[in-house]
Amino acid sequence: MARYTGPKARVNRRIGMLVYESAGAQRALERRDHPPGMHPRGRRPSNYGAALLEKQKIKHYYGLGERQLRRYFDKAGRMKGNTGQQLLMICERRLDNVIRRAGFCKTRPQARQGVVHRHFQVNGITVDKPSYILRPGDVVTVRPRTNLQTMYRSAAEELGAQPLDWVTFDAETLRATVQGLPGPSDISLPVDANIVVEFLSR
Repeated sequence: MARYTGPKARVNRRIGMLVYESAGAQRALERRDHPPGMHPRGRRPSNYGAALLEKQKIKHYYGLGERQLRRYFDKAGRMKGNTGQQLLMICERRLDNVIRRAGFCKTRPQARQGVVHRHFQVNGITVDKPSYILRPGDVVTVRPRTNLQTMYRSAAEELGAQPLDWVTFDAETLRATVQGLPGPSDISLPVDANIVVEFLSR
């Protein structure tokens, strides 16, 4: 699966929020909180442009490609309830997102890299796919290697507790347990999902 490797600060400025949480991208957004380009403040996006921007928020925030987002959209459309909310709740259950939100890592790209490098296990089995969708009862742990345990324990202590209603995290044992499914209030990305659904339905 491809991932975005371009300038992260530029994406933060264009979207107008802290999608990429690295220190450099955060400082750039604080210095220049307007979109990049000439005369950025005078631009008014069209309806299409506004919908495209909301879709880009989801793709960059969760680290999705276009085809993967379409697959999630098709899956959400077959589920009961609001399609937009179901789409975001599927994204919230991705392994890399849960690792980030539980408190193992500072950013989602860090969490993604850790999964790809086989640092984490789900129910005792090493998983190297960041897109792995977790289910209630799944347990995420760091592989039993001293260097990995030390690195992630230090990161967890630095970040502090980030309580979630549907995931519990024990910083001592580096163990995150999925207690249930996320609800609409658990979605961490402020985005108009209904506009995205209309955009993807075209």
